[in-house]
Amino acid sequence: MSQTHQLFNGHLIPQIQLGLYEMSGSQVAQAVPWALQAGYRGFDQAQMYHKEKQTGTAIREFLASAENEEGLMREDIFYTSKLAQCGTYYDAVRKSITHSVKACGLGYIDLFLLHSPHGGPHARITSWQALEDAILEGEIRSGGVSNYGVRHIEELMASNPRIRPAVNQIEVHPFNTREDIRAVCAKHGIVVQAYAPLVRGLRMQHPTIVQVSNKYGCTPAQLLVRWSLQHGLVTLPKSVQKKRLYENADIGGFKISDEDMATLDALDEHLVTDWDPTDVP
Repeated sequence: MSQTHQLFNGHLIPQIQLGLYEMSGSQVAQAVPWALQAGYRGFDQAQMYHKEKQTGTAIREFLASAENEEGLMREDIFYTSKLAQCGTYYDAVRKSITHSVKACGLGYIDLFLLHSPHGGPHARITSWQALEDAILEGEIRSGGVSNYGVRHIEELMASNPRIRPAVNQIEVHPFNTREDIRAVCAKHGIVVQAYAPLVRGLRMQHPTIVQVSNKYGCTPAQLLVRWSLQHGLVTLPKSVQKKRLYENADIGGFKISDEDMATLDALDEHLVTDWDPTDVP
């Protein structure tokens, strides 16, 4: 849980974070303190999830509570949010980012992403310019993108941005390895965040996953999280159950061999568990 990546701007990002997609407000209020007690230090939120306020409140209340035995401070927490939709109007995007900062109540956002490339080239560039200014004005520490394909990354880099993206958050797991997108991100020094690393539970009983997890004496979920880490990804496992939330982070006791990593990589079937806008124009 203490492992981090250093972004190009020097900021550190926790390598395991809690994904908050599709959690209700009450689930967020429960899962966030559980996660903090388990050692999670990063939380992945978004405007589209409609729980920015609840997440910020849960973090602040934990930090101020007796449960915070380690004396954690705001600076110890890595909070991410995302723009719901790229927009063609700079002012609207800029105001939307400011609204997210105020909604979470954490003073600033550690990482803010453009949630998808929908909207076209002009909207993507305009939105990125608004995000850059939010960074320069101190509302955001780092900026990035999500669900960007190869062409979208190259388009952004070709625009000569004042600040380059630090992260691209995409769906990555052994059944959808996204090697092409990961390669272009590596080329530009962009860290890849893996959402849906547990394949949303769709392949937990796959014979290869069961076989390899049994070999290492771990759960299928732990195997999938370890696979992400060994590929150098920032991974976002999600659970609303305390036991599984703890288990998903308890992956320090084993390492997958090169041979078994290759076996898991070979499971790639381009399985998309939710949405895939990486090819939108």
